[in-house]
Amino acid sequence: MIITRLWEKNYDRLTTSIIESLPIEPTWRCLDVGAGGGSMSYWLAERVPQGSVIALDTDVRLLDAGRAPNLTVEQADITTKGPDEPGSLDFILIRAVLSLVPDPDELIARAVSWLAPGGWLLAEDFYFMPGADCPTANGRTVVGAYVQAFDAGGANPWVGRRLPAALARAGLTSVNKHVRPLGPGQGDSENALMRARMELQGQPLIDNGLLTADDIAQFIESLERPESQDVTTLLFSAWGQRPRT
Repeated sequence: MIITRLWEKNYDRLTTSIIESLPIEPTWRCLDVGAGGGSMSYWLAERVPQGSVIALDTDVRLLDAGRAPNLTVEQADITTKGPDEPGSLDFILIRAVLSLVPDPDELIARAVSWLAPGGWLLAEDFYFMPGADCPTANGRTVVGAYVQAFDAGGANPWVGRRLPAALARAGLTSVNKHVRPLGPGQGDSENALMRARMELQGQPLIDNGLLTADDIAQFIESLERPESQDVTTLLFSAWGQRPRT
């Protein structure tokens, strides 16, 4: 729960600003893929009072369907289930999901088929920079281990960079993008999220022999130091529109 709320605090502002730049209508039918703690689903429900929002995730324990009358919570795996009708949605948000699925391009193609003509898709995900390029020895150790574990777990640490081209290949037009640097020293909310992740999720890295407790403690202690600031990850946001004809 703590990490989920810090995650939302760190990333929601950018996501909402991008959606607000789109011609959003109060009647839009929306899908939030990987809804997590629900912050974006709740926000969308307020923006489309005559429309609808589906909050979809494999784990829905943090989602509250009672937050809005136009909100539906669905527990499902997006790789095997989607909307019943093609062309039935006006907006789809896929945030931090494409790096976790076996075939990101296939999911993007399916998502485009769910959009009505003129509908919009916003995909956001990460591109991990090489750990070997970190400016400190401790950073090289910790970031390298984190990326190694992410990759070994079946995730794709580099999918973010491919999103703009993937949306264009899937047939979307007016494709645009935003790239945000992340890492130590890249903002108070980013530092807070990194600290919480290391404190709460670092134990598996220790158990697997990738890091020591001292490595993690040193990394956390150095987050506020100007000489340790770094860009370890890029957050790619890419969005585009299904042609009207």
